[in-house]
Amino acid sequence: MGLTSISMAMDEFYAFHSNYTTRLVLHLRDSKNDVVLAASEVVDLLQNEQVQVIIGPQKSSQALFISDLGNKTQVPIISFSATSPALSFFRTPYFLRATLNDSAQVSAISSLTRFFSWREVVLVYEDTAYGRDLIPYLADALVEINTKIPHRSVITLSATDDQVKEELYKLMAMQTRVFIVHMSAPIGARLFSIAKELGMMSEDYAWIMTDGLTNIVDSFDSLVLHSMQGALGVKPYIPSSKKLSEFSVRWKRRYIKEYPNGEPLEPSIFGLWAYDTVWALAMAVEKANGSCRVFKVIQEEKFNGVSGEFHLVDGELKVSTLQVVNIVGRGGRGIGFWTPEHGLRNSLSSINGDLSPVIWPGESTKVPKGWDIPVSGKKLRIGVPLRDGFHDFVKVEIDNVTNAVKVTGFCIDVFEAVVKRLPYAISHEYIPFVDEHGQSAGTYNDLVYQKYDAAVGDITIRANRSLYVDFTLPYTESGVAMLVPVKESNHRNGWIFLKPLTVDLWLGTMAFFFYTGFVIWAMEHRINTEFRGPPSQQLGTMIYFSFSTLVFAHREKVENILSKLVLIIWLFVVLILTSSYTASLTSIITVQQLQPSITDVQELLKNGDYVGCHNVSFIEDLLKQLHFDKSKIRSVRPEDYVDALTKGSQNGGVSAIIHEIPYIKLFLAQHCKKFTMVGPIYKTAGFGFVFPKGSPLVDDVSKEILNIIEGEEMEEIERKWFGDLKACSIDAKTVNSVNLTFQSFSGLFIITGAASTCALLIFLALFLSKNWQELKNLDSDKTAWQRLMSLWEYYNKKDLNSHTSRRNSVSNEKVCVNANDKNYDSRQESPGVETLRVSGQCDGRANRPEEISCSELTSPNSDAVLEVVPH
Repeated sequence: MGLTSISMAMDEFYAFHSNYTTRLVLHLRDSKNDVVLAASEVVDLLQNEQVQVIIGPQKSSQALFISDLGNKTQVPIISFSATSPALSFFRTPYFLRATLNDSAQVSAISSLTRFFSWREVVLVYEDTAYGRDLIPYLADALVEINTKIPHRSVITLSATDDQVKEELYKLMAMQTRVFIVHMSAPIGARLFSIAKELGMMSEDYAWIMTDGLTNIVDSFDSLVLHSMQGALGVKPYIPSSKKLSEFSVRWKRRYIKEYPNGEPLEPSIFGLWAYDTVWALAMAVEKANGSCRVFKVIQEEKFNGVSGEFHLVDGELKVSTLQVVNIVGRGGRGIGFWTPEHGLRNSLSSINGDLSPVIWPGESTKVPKGWDIPVSGKKLRIGVPLRDGFHDFVKVEIDNVTNAVKVTGFCIDVFEAVVKRLPYAISHEYIPFVDEHGQSAGTYNDLVYQKYDAAVGDITIRANRSLYVDFTLPYTESGVAMLVPVKESNHRNGWIFLKPLTVDLWLGTMAFFFYTGFVIWAMEHRINTEFRGPPSQQLGTMIYFSFSTLVFAHREKVENILSKLVLIIWLFVVLILTSSYTASLTSIITVQQLQPSITDVQELLKNGDYVGCHNVSFIEDLLKQLHFDKSKIRSVRPEDYVDALTKGSQNGGVSAIIHEIPYIKLFLAQHCKKFTMVGPIYKTAGFGFVFPKGSPLVDDVSKEILNIIEGEEMEEIERKWFGDLKACSIDAKTVNSVNLTFQSFSGLFIITGAASTCALLIFLALFLSKNWQELKNLDSDKTAWQRLMSLWEYYNKKDLNSHTSRRNSVSNEKVCVNANDKNYDSRQESPGVETLRVSGQCDGRANRPEEISCSELTSPNSDAVLEVVPH
């Protein structure tokens, strides 16, 4: 194929460029697929023919050796089919690769693996430089997407059919069902033919071929193609064009002419690259005029050939687009593309990462899950622990006569629910972890490290265990908590009404009550009769007014605008305080009915109390990490929990039992009234199912665990084994959170305190400015104390010039006249003045309770009209 393309390229190039002054002359050699013979022929061409360029070699193994000869002689070696990543332009600069580097396809293959969610693949490759050199690059690409490689199958070119079968039998015995094949045509064709014979090209199998096979799949005979049906492959994408179609017609005509007895073939990608290589070389020779600059000029050539864009970057063909094909019928059917910029796409114009439908081996349209139970047909062996207590989680019963095993419990129900949801059937059996005497064969760590296909039970996900096995996602609540007795509720205490507020908040509130009352009294005293009177009455009014705002029952009417502002802000603060107090008191009365006797681990350490645990190694280690002395840790069996907690530390028991939350919840299902749970005090990952490292079941089981937890099925299982536990647990934080502190309301107190202080300062400033003339000369010749008392007496007087006094002087003005006065004319009464007629002398009290005595304002014999002003 390559020779036909080379000779055809030379003829057509010079027919099209007949005016060129240079010509390429071919000196053909046949290496007969032998590395040593290929090197010998190159030496002969260099020494005897003195060639200036060598096109070839065909194999990567030959190119590795010959490229060194090209380096020493500075003669360019150009290959259109040697794809090994070991061939480096930087190591052998005179080697040029007019084809893609094999490593260019590893990202596309890893993208396919990730697209179909395959977590494990087996690499199958030939034991040659071509086969081995790609594997490190492919393995690195798979590791980046967290895909494991549990096995690598290496097949020599000299392997017999029986040896190939033996290797394939090994693969059939494994769980992994995804195979990536990197082989040349002869051994690759044999591999697929034998795999078809063994039934490995059937449903649930997936095969991915590298471009070494995909590029020439159209050249295989019908039997080989039939054995490849359903496989996927990647290859460089060659866009369809008129130029390519016309070339294919000419090429097939010439091939039949040169090989009349051969089977008709389609030109492969290597034939196209061979054709474009000759054109690039011929153009470079013409531009260099046959000089030694050919090597430099050919690297600069860039043109659209029959294979697409021809452009060498760093000594090899530039990577552009790869095509994903599905082997169906007579050849490969394109199902998508891969580009370095956009990854997988079902078309070059599409922006979503998708592929067209695939026909898988066995003519299935269902995507293989990538693994299966080995063909030996054995059931999954699932280890279960033999528990000492807490049998509601796992209970193992062995019939002494038949040795039949019956396993029940919460963990078993969850696992069975998960298995039913899997999209495939799993046959399994439970194997109790017991010795020959029917007793537990060891700790939970021992169970986890055994070679079971899985382990199911109340097995906690721990970091040290995950080094050797894989855990699923947890299916129980996580964390370690304390199981403690419930003490007598505080709501029976006669002083519980004081508990909602801390001492600092009580004192702070009282202080602000007095301060706010004082500020309002100070601003109202001179103008408001409600705030005047004897000192004792004023003090009582001030206190009563402040505290009556607590229930919004104050009767006194404030007149000063500053007083009104202070009062509005204070009433808002009082509203918040009373609402919070009511809520907190309600919380105390209800929540503290389940108040635990111990609320914190530090309380146990401080008191030197004994704590209990149920012989679980990591719980005991945890207690030591929390600084518990070993002598303070007691092993308590589940059936002894009640007795140990009832006795307490002082009587040979324990003050608290430290255990994982699921166990405590199970215990509380039967002892909810006397005990409660506090915590969690330490975080753990919860219970999980155990599988061997790399097991493909882990991801599927984890997904179904999530589905069960998010649905109602998990609640039904928990209710079946544990009952309703919502009323039995309490968090220590809840108990302490009902106490309100001064800090909780510091912002409110700052606002009301600032408002009151500012209002008082403004009032005093106005008072001083209004009365400054009288005050500065007030008893200036007396002592400071006397002046202070004079200032108080002046301040204590009623402000007759205030708007309230003026209003009252009009509304309260009265006259007192003698009822026997015949000369008094009522028409002389002023508007708005009330006339009081009194029998006898005007020296008694007025007839109404609110009226004031006028005896101090008139003589016994006076009949005059007098103005009466209230105190």
